[in-house]
Amino acid sequence: MSHESRPHDSRPHTARPHDSRPHTARPGVSREVRLAAVPDGLPRPEHFEVAEAPLPEPAPGQALVRNRFFHVFAALRTLIGGLQGAPLPPLRPGDTLIGPAVGEVVSAPDGAALRPGDLVLHGQGWREYAAVPVERCVPLGDALPDPAAHLSKGWIAYAALALNARVRPGDTVFVSGGAGAVGSMAGQIARLLGARRVVGGTGSPEKAARMLDELGYDAVVLRGGAPTAEQLAEAAPDGIDVHLDNSGGEQLRGALAAARPDARFVLVGALSGQLSERGTGGSAPVELDTYQLILKRVTVRGLSAPDDPEEQARWTERFGGWLRSGEIVFPHVRVPGIDQAPRALHEVFTGRHFGAVLVEV
Repeated sequence: MSHESRPHDSRPHTARPHDSRPHTARPGVSREVRLAAVPDGLPRPEHFEVAEAPLPEPAPGQALVRNRFFHVFAALRTLIGGLQGAPLPPLRPGDTLIGPAVGEVVSAPDGAALRPGDLVLHGQGWREYAAVPVERCVPLGDALPDPAAHLSKGWIAYAALALNARVRPGDTVFVSGGAGAVGSMAGQIARLLGARRVVGGTGSPEKAARMLDELGYDAVVLRGGAPTAEQLAEAAPDGIDVHLDNSGGEQLRGALAAARPDARFVLVGALSGQLSERGTGGSAPVELDTYQLILKRVTVRGLSAPDDPEEQARWTERFGGWLRSGEIVFPHVRVPGIDQAPRALHEVFTGRHFGAVLVEV
């Protein structure tokens, strides 16, 4: 299977979100995606602008990086909504969006380990050029066969399953949001960690078919169909041992109903709230039967992905080996051109794509 999504998902867009004229940045200018207005409901392309800015002048200790790819992720809805206390700061009109990016070093300070031409991972996506502190640039090397794979959410899925839930051989695992950036990796990783049966959740019959055909899921629970508890009773009649929750809401309730004694739940995302047409994406309330938590001794924890370079290096080495052997794939869509980024973000919010979405700058 190709590392890229099918042509339906990855075909180039012909419409530009803000300007139908060809647009090439002038020398000394960098383009970036800014929040133009705070929306009432889900953000749409018109709530953003692709603006020109002077080419960044690196301060002492900074490298100038030309971005090649950046990741388009649903959690930006929460930042746009202004939630305080999130891992990343809220966005206000005029702010440039942020997020993981892979770029090429243009210049670096004297004495730095970085050299022009090096590929690095950093957090200043959504722009063509970035001035990044050297200590926040992660050199990529050749651990992965495709530099874009460094933007995979495989590390999040691995941390949730291997380090938090501690998946064991023979476990039955349920992954909600199984066709998204995290879920499309999580089903495969659960299998590689020894899970006996892996069930995924999604809201699209087309995505469900691909999850079964391409990602190795044994069964799929369709959001919007019969209650999740009923579908899980059929898909996992012996119950579930591990739940990686990307969605919250009704699927989390259904997972609790299907939980076996001593089940381990890891909460990674809250798409039921983040992608709601109402509110600001900063709340995802759900009613759980706490008596069942007690009776079944279910452990529920929020994701803890260690900020440990050695642990992350071990993951990257393992991931690279799995990619080269074909034991795992990185499902993703590449959207060409920064001008298409606002449209790509809206498509992520509305669930159009399968796997991760990357903008190729």
